Amino acid sequence: MTLPPPAPDPGPPPQGPATPAPTPRRSLRVNTLIVMAGTLGSRLSGIVRTQVMALFGNTLLDAFLIAVKVPNLLRELLAEGALVNSFIPVYKTLDAAGRRQLASAFSGVLIAVNLLLMGLGILAAPLIVDLLLAGSPNVERGLAIYMTQLVMPFLMLISLASVAMGLLNADEHFRESSFAPVAFNLAGIVALLLLPDTATWLAFGWLIGGVAQLGVQLPALRRFGLLPTPALIRHPALGRVLRQMAPFTLTAGARQFLNLYVTRLLSNAQLFPAGTQSGYFYAETLFTTVNGLFVVSPALALFPRFSQHAAEGNWKAFNALTVQAIRTTTFLAAPMSALLAALAPYAVSIINLRPTYDVPRFEAASGILTGWALALVPWAVVTLLLRTFYARERAREAVIVSALGFVLEVGLYALLVPRVGLLGFGFGTALSGLVIGAVLALLYRRALGFPSRAVASHLLRVVPLSIAAGVVAWLVSRLMPAPGFIVPGVVGLAVAGGAGLAVYLAGALALRMPEVAGVLRRLGR
Repeated sequence: MTLPPPAPDPGPPPQGPATPAPTPRRSLRVNTLIVMAGTLGSRLSGIVRTQVMALFGNTLLDAFLIAVKVPNLLRELLAEGALVNSFIPVYKTLDAAGRRQLASAFSGVLIAVNLLLMGLGILAAPLIVDLLLAGSPNVERGLAIYMTQLVMPFLMLISLASVAMGLLNADEHFRESSFAPVAFNLAGIVALLLLPDTATWLAFGWLIGGVAQLGVQLPALRRFGLLPTPALIRHPALGRVLRQMAPFTLTAGARQFLNLYVTRLLSNAQLFPAGTQSGYFYAETLFTTVNGLFVVSPALALFPRFSQHAAEGNWKAFNALTVQAIRTTTFLAAPMSALLAALAPYAVSIINLRPTYDVPRFEAASGILTGWALALVPWAVVTLLLRTFYARERAREAVIVSALGFVLEVGLYALLVPRVGLLGFGFGTALSGLVIGAVLALLYRRALGFPSRAVASHLLRVVPLSIAAGVVAWLVSRLMPAPGFIVPGVVGLAVAGGAGLAVYLAGALALRMPEVAGVLRRLGR
């Protein structure tokens, strides 16, 4: 495969010490397997946590899902997304002493900002909930306000856990950071099962999970000499990190606008019955399980290596890694997209532990998940391309495109949901993903020469194979027991999904696609 020649000036050279601290060069395959294993454990335990939460009534669960919107939205800006994508590229350019100082300065600033936002969030909880709910809500307002105030400290816990994750990932220590979300889910499951079935203890169970997610990473930080001492001190590289984070405010604002619109739409009693909010949560849990395992995990494992190539100015290796990442990820994501679209009701069924399930929840989750499945491949490409911009410290371009994409997504939701129902969420997300991916590929091509021919040739093979797999899975599912609760759900996914996957792998073998060997090696491991 011949890659286009890189442009002579792909971006500003990294600032800081001339000789960055060396990072252990571990196998990308091993790193990816570790992250995927951690993600699999996290997503499966997350589904179990969702199954336990499904035992709660609509009044309590819908109010809780409104309450956790606020810290989850804020953590996206201050913690997981912005920190990992802004902190690691700068961190990789420093020597060992500079890295320790930057970690101390950054964690000190993050704690101070979190304390301020926690206080504001608790005081402004009534205003926040009113903003999230429709004029005629199907969610109890007072209960949502009370639980919002209780879960607000989760922002501090998840932010500190994300600092730990960023430090470990930067040096390619993925094991502890990848399995930290498993600790969150397991602690939450225990709390949900043992504590009383009340709003107070449901919220405290969430906080207990946050403590566990942070706690399991502290020994690893200490063992590798990465545990920072938070301090409000100056550091030359801190300004670079904050400048990289600044554009994320635009993306975060656009995403919050999208989430605000969706939450208000789902809470409108004139459009949707009670339980639709919970159904959306079910669909989100299942979609993020597949997306996290087959898209986010490879992107997370590859990001430090992208950053290393960018810090070294090795653009030939950077381009080669981009092609490898897109081919491998879409090879995995495409069949999962088709199977999820064909078997969405069976996937939702695994959350229902009782045959007497809540019908509005089930129908809402199935409809939303069917549409979202179509967005998996476009957003796989977007996820990987965004990492290539962050690694080159070109966050401004990436987040502006992302922010405009979220605005487009809101417009598509407003246009499609009233006309096609819950499927409109998925159609809108898929279309916006196609637009964002095309724009990011164009910007990448201008800087480095995007390998569009290699990517297009690959997609022209995996997409038809995936459609065939989805059709076979759907036909086989017609012979399965009707979906509704966990037993027929597991049977349908195993039999119909297995048949579809067999068709996909057989076709890939017939076409002699090189990714098949990699998948078989992973399955063997």
